[in-house]
Amino acid sequence: MEHKKETRQFKTEVQKLLKLIINSLYSHPEIFLRELISNASDAVDKVRFKAQTDPDILKGDGEFRIRIVPDRENRTITIEDNGIGMTYDEVIENIGTIAQSGTKAFLEAIEEMKKKDTIAPELIGQFGVGFYSSFIVADKVVLLTRAAGEEKATRWESAGDGSYTIEEAVKPSRGTAVTLTLKERGEDDPDYTDEWTIRDIVKRHSDFVGYPIVMDVERTEPIPDAEVIRDKDGKPIGSTTRSAVRPETLNSMKAIWARNKSEVTEEEYTEFYKHISHDWNPPLAHVHLKLEGTTEYQAILYLPAKVPFDHFMRERRHGIHLYSKRVFIMDDCRELMPEYFGFIQGVVDAPDLNLNLSREILQHDRLVQNIRKNLVKRLFDLIEGLDPEKSDQFYQEFGPILKMGIPTDHENRERISKLLRYRTTKSEGKLVPLSEYVARMQAGQEGIYYITGENASTLKDSPHLERLKEKDLEVVLMTDPADEWVVQSLGAFEGKKFVSAEKGDLGTEKVDEKKKHEFEELFALIREELKERVKDVRASTHLRESIACLSGEAHDMSPYLEKILRASGQKTEPVKRILEVNVDHPAVYNMKFLYEKNSTDPVVRDYARLLLDLALIAEGERVEDPAHFSKTVGRLMAEASTVEELMKGEAIEV
Repeated sequence: MEHKKETRQFKTEVQKLLKLIINSLYSHPEIFLRELISNASDAVDKVRFKAQTDPDILKGDGEFRIRIVPDRENRTITIEDNGIGMTYDEVIENIGTIAQSGTKAFLEAIEEMKKKDTIAPELIGQFGVGFYSSFIVADKVVLLTRAAGEEKATRWESAGDGSYTIEEAVKPSRGTAVTLTLKERGEDDPDYTDEWTIRDIVKRHSDFVGYPIVMDVERTEPIPDAEVIRDKDGKPIGSTTRSAVRPETLNSMKAIWARNKSEVTEEEYTEFYKHISHDWNPPLAHVHLKLEGTTEYQAILYLPAKVPFDHFMRERRHGIHLYSKRVFIMDDCRELMPEYFGFIQGVVDAPDLNLNLSREILQHDRLVQNIRKNLVKRLFDLIEGLDPEKSDQFYQEFGPILKMGIPTDHENRERISKLLRYRTTKSEGKLVPLSEYVARMQAGQEGIYYITGENASTLKDSPHLERLKEKDLEVVLMTDPADEWVVQSLGAFEGKKFVSAEKGDLGTEKVDEKKKHEFEELFALIREELKERVKDVRASTHLRESIACLSGEAHDMSPYLEKILRASGQKTEPVKRILEVNVDHPAVYNMKFLYEKNSTDPVVRDYARLLLDLALIAEGERVEDPAHFSKTVGRLMAEASTVEELMKGEAIEV
């Protein structure tokens, strides 16, 4: 058989990634051992699950284990498992390319953190590159693996210098062994071949792994009495002890979710979270559940402190690990959490689940649906019970994700809405719940006034809010794209309807009918001039100081939603809006005067186009013809004194 061996170069971005990992990423280098043990545990989980339907895959080796082999003399440490193993092609795919499509996002996250002079170790695990943390402590890494059910093995080797070799090899049994040739120790550096150093790391970071983590240790033990040589008086001749090497299990292997809450310390909860999530930050909060009865399950669920960096990637994995009687089923159980809780990390052990479950069966399994309903309820209880500081932190991180549940989860829509927070025209930049807005509503106020857009500062100064501010009415400033769907889906909060400040009649101001009639002929000319761009021209019920704004009918799509849909690539017909004109503004009186003096004067039509441009600028939008806008403003400024003199001559009272 021809011996297959290749030398391959890492891609440019992967070489950059390796350099970052090796030189600057970890401030706690011992975490490499946690990452390799975690990978080994995952591999054993997978072969154990596969064996439920294919027992022959184990070939008599059903005693699962993870072995650590330190070699002080040769300065190496090996982490070995008898898990699922990998084929030649799987090694190239899973090891050679580093996190595959996640590499770019990983690098972007690193660059962003470098700007803040901080590098977060949680990036390693979250982007699936925990294996490469080995290079923080190793000059060379050799991986020897054999996939379950295969005869051939694969050997992978790299010094982290931009290339690796991969070749076919021989390995007597399935599983993976990762051997690190350790770097030279500094005077204060820990010795990763030392028994007690290894014990300490395993105890702190991997004590909850469900398989024995074993290591051969040398101990002095008594010689069995029958083997002791004695003199004629029965006294031992020579030593009664000897040195012996025995395998010892370093971890407790206790399923933390199966223990009583009173037995588990906060430190243990935190370490277990880090083990399953690969997140270096401690969790924000957790809940430990044990339900007995018709539906039985045990679970630990965690609220992370920060949104995972890969959360919005298409390939991301959900954080719920599903077990049945402590037998691993899957680590990406989307069926137990709604999408808006996709950031939740944890473990669920349901003893009555069928181990031979497909995703299709899970989606329709009544037991799974009951567990999901209970878990979601307890998560809401947990979030609602957070102290004010943690509650603020949670919403800052996860608020936009939670909003996804408003249009998709009718049953829990009300509970989600109570968690939402917004800036308002009176909140002084702080995020406040809608319940606080409702509590401040004026007597007789029937609706929750809101406005949507990209920037809270711009929205706060929007012309649409002038009449509302004059009457001291508070307005909710919605700047998240999801808010468009939130208000449409909710319709109301605590019985108070949402009322857009930029659509329809606010009901706060009525236009004087006599004054409205005075401007009707002028408005007819403006309608004719702008008929291709606006649906109507009306006297404004929104404006107090500004000259013009654009509004919509109550049922119209908002301009922000239109912009969102266009940005997402959806084709939408442009929505014509209503040009509202402030009939109390002096400039509008000037325009009326010029129209009445000479209705064919081209300056009046320039004014009409200028009104629309000013309304667009007030919203932060671009004018259709910037050059024409600039020329018109310049000319009108030059002619302003002439108009003033004409008006004085006509004794027009403004």
